[in-house]
Amino acid sequence: MGAAKAGLLHVALLRGINVGGRNKLPMAELVRIFERAGCSDVETYIQSGNVVFRADDELARRIPMLASKVIADRYGYRVPVAARSAVELRKVARSNPFLQDRTEDEGLHVAFLSGEPSAAQLRTLDPKRSLPDQFIVRGAEIYLRCPKGLARSKLTNKYFDTNLETTCTLRNWNTVLRLTQIATP
Repeated sequence: MGAAKAGLLHVALLRGINVGGRNKLPMAELVRIFERAGCSDVETYIQSGNVVFRADDELARRIPMLASKVIADRYGYRVPVAARSAVELRKVARSNPFLQDRTEDEGLHVAFLSGEPSAAQLRTLDPKRSLPDQFIVRGAEIYLRCPKGLARSKLTNKYFDTNLETTCTLRNWNTVLRLTQIATP
């Protein structure tokens, strides 16, 4: 990505794109959606809705709503979108509490929330809901450790969305690290 372009690097994380044969969206079309919205240096990573792009802060704040609306209008399904600046994503990658005492990263995920939950909302979460799975909320992210795999966990998008009255999208730890690399100039 060219450093001469205006705006900072950001990452958009779309939920439910190209998963299990549903909500099909070609990555080339996703790039065009972001470019038409005014973003530059748009790049996707794997087929599940990860977009690295350059935009000023105002556009970056609006891109979740803009991308969701275009996809709903053109494809007929609702896609929640979380966005983070490259700086915020690097902080997420450095701050995983499950890596503090170990180097193993198997079973690690991050749920990116559309907003930071209140203390009252956080109290609705049950730390014993899906043992041996664990989670720690830090700001607008939830770090998860699911040693038996996320597919077996009861710590789902729906659980967090309902209890925290927000929208989240999950990414495995390797994807978080790769997106951090892509978004680092």
